[in-house]
Amino acid sequence: MIKQDLNELESKSIYIIREARNKFKNIAALWSMGKDSTTMLALARKAFLGKIPFPVIHIDNGIDFPETYKFREDLAKKWNLDLIVAKSEIKPELSGFSCCGSNKTEALKEVMSEHNFDALIVSIRRDEHGIRAKERIFSPRDQSFKWDYKNQPEEIWNNYTSSLDKKGHIRVHPLLDWNEIDIWNYIKREKIPINPLYISRNNYRYRSLGCTHCTVPIKSNAKNVNEIIKELETTNIEERSGREQDKEKEYVMEKLRSLGYM
Repeated sequence: MIKQDLNELESKSIYIIREARNKFKNIAALWSMGKDSTTMLALARKAFLGKIPFPVIHIDNGIDFPETYKFREDLAKKWNLDLIVAKSEIKPELSGFSCCGSNKTEALKEVMSEHNFDALIVSIRRDEHGIRAKERIFSPRDQSFKWDYKNQPEEIWNNYTSSLDKKGHIRVHPLLDWNEIDIWNYIKREKIPINPLYISRNNYRYRSLGCTHCTVPIKSNAKNVNEIIKELETTNIEERSGREQDKEKEYVMEKLRSLGYM
């Protein structure tokens, strides 16, 4: 796994977050309480002198891990976050994962409409999944949240207004160029709080976090961030191997993301 220059990654991400805050009228960020979205919030705090000047959204299906809910409450209080919790339903949907599939997108649509957000900061990375590798740093979604991944513009930062459906929004991806080990090295350097589920208990830990219905732990003895980094330097296991929906055929995830899935 290739390690990149953290100062360069940090500088680029902070620039993207600051410019997004400046360019858009009403912006928010998605937070899952996972390592990536928490790192994204840490970068936002650094960008704005310790205060995140926009709301943070958690799409809650009601069945996240108890540790995840506690982490949310503790860090929201510590960092003084303007937290919006949007409830999602659990019902049949196209991927077969009624807990964390397109139902969460429907909840996001409702909260975006309610608050009239025109941009959304999301913590995806290109190296996580093949379809995410097709994303742009600034990616337009139409009124229905649809993403035309087959007909994307070039990076649209200087021309975003003409590329945006007036009733749609822009997805902003400040971590797109990071990889997994970069995230953990930055967490180590910046002493960013992490969900305790990432730490090994009884020889198992979670490497990627979803909810209790579609996430399973991997075998691991990594009991701290240093040991997680050491483990990643030699592992051949895919990061999202514990995420059930990522084991579906590629076209299913592609379809979900084209319809607005995070």
